[in-house]
Amino acid sequence: MQVNGEFRPLIVAFCCNWCSYAGADLAGTNRLNYPADVKIIRVPCSCRVNPMFVLRAFQRGADGVILCGCHPGDCHYTSGNYFTRRRMTLLFSMLDFMGIERERTRVEWVSAAEGAKFAKTMNEFCEAVAKLGENKRLEDLRCKK
Repeated sequence: MQVNGEFRPLIVAFCCNWCSYAGADLAGTNRLNYPADVKIIRVPCSCRVNPMFVLRAFQRGADGVILCGCHPGDCHYTSGNYFTRRRMTLLFSMLDFMGIERERTRVEWVSAAEGAKFAKTMNEFCEAVAKLGENKRLEDLRCKK
């Protein structure tokens, strides 16, 4: 997205309801800044995120996608984040095959008490994606306004 001639990446963040979303809420409560271009999608558990959701986000114009969940061993659903880790490893190899830069996707474990970590992670991820520029690899021109 271009704002005043400056590129600002559109980031989609899939956040687990029990930890990462609460961490995002804590970051907001503590008035910690992270880019407004981060669009948070709340999911019951990080294992609920199908790799097709990530591909669809890229297709719909996202420049980067980050998946945030509970720390391994602390999942509300016992082992959901272990499934997430395996599934995302496969997705990363598929994105490499498709020619999408590895830096455009990320998995991060953020607990409900780590609001500062959430804000720092989002700031770092936005900076990394901004350096890569606009994502044109999977873009669907019908989704542009």
